[in-house]
Amino acid sequence: MKFSTLFSLSLLAGLGLAGCSKDNSSDNSGNAKLEVRLTDAPGDFSRVSLDVQQIEVHLKDANDPTGWQFLPFTPQAINVLDYVNGRSALLVSTDFAAGDLKEIRLILGPNNTVTTRDGEVYTLKTPSGQTSGVKLKLDKVTLRQGEAFQLLLDFDVAKSIVERGNWKAGNDKKERFLLKPVIRLVAQDVAGGLYGQVTPAAALPQILAIRSSLTVADTFSTSADATGAFKLQALPAGTYRVELYPTTTAPANESAYKPVTVNGVVVTNNRATDLGALKLN
Repeated sequence: MKFSTLFSLSLLAGLGLAGCSKDNSSDNSGNAKLEVRLTDAPGDFSRVSLDVQQIEVHLKDANDPTGWQFLPFTPQAINVLDYVNGRSALLVSTDFAAGDLKEIRLILGPNNTVTTRDGEVYTLKTPSGQTSGVKLKLDKVTLRQGEAFQLLLDFDVAKSIVERGNWKAGNDKKERFLLKPVIRLVAQDVAGGLYGQVTPAAALPQILAIRSSLTVADTFSTSADATGAFKLQALPAGTYRVELYPTTTAPANESAYKPVTVNGVVVTNNRATDLGALKLN
């Protein structure tokens, strides 16, 4: 099988992997259970379609070209904006030999597109420097016999799609946007989360969770749904500042929608922190 475009995962946080459940069946034959999921941090587009052809992991030393192994995956186009606010797409679920994983990468086909808010569809152009792929190592990733593991690929649309500054309407549509994937890789079973409820729901805010306990802050984002509910999962433990920004304007007969900031939100492993009801007016 031949693929036209090869991308690695831009790793925004270190990865430590631990077992999330035991599988004591006798027919494992030394295997672990490996699951790979995709979720998304939203961006200002109506659709982002990735032509995902294959997912690979590397099992040997970095310089050994024989170390790559395909994971069982059906090639498909995935609208990553379908998987925000706690939702995720199951990409891989398989029995896998226990041992260390050294690297992971996605192989994408040529049919990656972005649809802007006005309904225009643009091909996502691949920078020439990324067509051969950039391999990134995974630190401390060990699959243990009889245990199940989940890897979450958190695709950041806002950072991954770059608009050319010199593009103008009427130019070649293929030249407007570049695809430079930024994907945070997280072990789901060792991560925390936070959730809450916004009123009025019509404010449709974007939510930023900024890990302020780091010297260089790390930011995660989602948006509230039509009921005002929001959820961020697979967050590393730490102290966060949560910022909510309305994306709509209040009707003339209602109080104006206002941004809200919640400081000192503590996220711990394997626990979802409830922020409760948050009023934006």
